[in-house]
Amino acid sequence: MGLFDKFKAGLARTHSKLVHEIKRIVTRSPKLDASSLEELEAALIGADLGLAMTAQIMDAVKKGYETQGGSGLDVFAVASNEIAKSFSGGNSALRDFHGGVCVVSIVGVNGTGKTTTSAKLAHFVKTQNKTALLAACDTFRAAAIEQLKLWGQKLKVDVIAGAYGADPAAVAHDAVTAAQSRKADYLFIDTAGRLHTKHNLMQELQKLHRVIGKQLAGAPHEVLLVLDATTGMNAMNQAREFHKSVPLTGLIVTKLDGTSKGGMVVAIQKELGLPVKFVGLGEQADDLQPFDAKQFAQALFEE
Repeated sequence: MGLFDKFKAGLARTHSKLVHEIKRIVTRSPKLDASSLEELEAALIGADLGLAMTAQIMDAVKKGYETQGGSGLDVFAVASNEIAKSFSGGNSALRDFHGGVCVVSIVGVNGTGKTTTSAKLAHFVKTQNKTALLAACDTFRAAAIEQLKLWGQKLKVDVIAGAYGADPAAVAHDAVTAAQSRKADYLFIDTAGRLHTKHNLMQELQKLHRVIGKQLAGAPHEVLLVLDATTGMNAMNQAREFHKSVPLTGLIVTKLDGTSKGGMVVAIQKELGLPVKFVGLGEQADDLQPFDAKQFAQALFEE
């Protein structure tokens, strides 16, 4: 299955809801009168595209309508083009140091799929002929360490772990040492899930980042926030608050295959200007895919 087909399959629920609504509006009123434009706006907001992106698409639709008239205007193409355009600035590739270790901290609230995502990232870089290590720094959640170790065995990736209740910063420190001595290309740090509203837990994450920064200049080189697509626009608050506490370098959006709110990817990127690096489109190790804005936009709107 090609990347576009994966996007299409993963976004099927968001796509069918959006396309069905837009088709209904445009077919009923090809002249797009005021009430049809209002309905179109509501459909875009309903897919969690956010107010800013919806306004941008609506402006483009109105302009297109003025120049081409209703019969020549393809609303789907206009919307797809505006979304692809809004993503064009960010670099969605993982950093690569060619010879040095890139430390990637995986952060987010509980239940977004950080542990699984960390493992899938290790698998992804292995497919690019890079070496990876995993660090089990969620020392609080029952079975988190075992879960990561099981993934490690399955994917043949070494996992650096401590005991339950150990200081996560100490485990991260050991993992950086191991990654350097083994000349790994990437170290993925699976951090504990924490509510963005809990000040003490955010401080603990800052401490972990400080410790590895002292040990290796510039580390963590990537701080990726894992967001669950099914939470829709609630993810926006998480992204805002995490970004304030630990400056993020990018986003990973999981569970896109199980939601009709896939537009939230667009809304968050539009507001925070953070690149979406990967999207999760299923359960398998290779269902975490590098983000491609053009294909994402097509999969959302293509009839």
